[in-house]
Amino acid sequence: MEENKEEEFINPIDPDKIAENPHLLPYAHTVGGSVIKPIDKGRVKGLSLDAMYEQTNVHLSQIRKQVETLIQQAQQVHDRVEISEKIYQADMGFKPLIGRMYFLYQKKDESHVLSMVGPEEWGDNPPYKFISEVKLLSDHTWEIIESNL
Repeated sequence: MEENKEEEFINPIDPDKIAENPHLLPYAHTVGGSVIKPIDKGRVKGLSLDAMYEQTNVHLSQIRKQVETLIQQAQQVHDRVEISEKIYQADMGFKPLIGRMYFLYQKKDESHVLSMVGPEEWGDNPPYKFISEVKLLSDHTWEIIESNL
């Protein structure tokens, strides 16, 4: 009789509503289970590439700005050397003092003259063409204050 009782046991769980291997399901199998989503590897790689490109563009932009600054500084040094050559080949009837402002002019014969007289001080008929206002630096190069080139 006891054997019949075991055979008569009816499982109260509906087999249509339970999985044999719930750990293999692509979704939570209980109400309190967490959501299981497969990883979209292409999307993860795409987002990583986007972040990498953004960071490298930021770094390249910083380097580009630094290079532009260096080019500008090199051009200023080049201009100082060029104007210094013109001034030291120019006619000057005085000894220039460090830290003072002077004016470089071009004569009609293409030679240059350094003067203490500014272009506005000549009046309406200046004898020379104004090239630049310069300042003698302590390294005996000339800083260009204003240029007419």
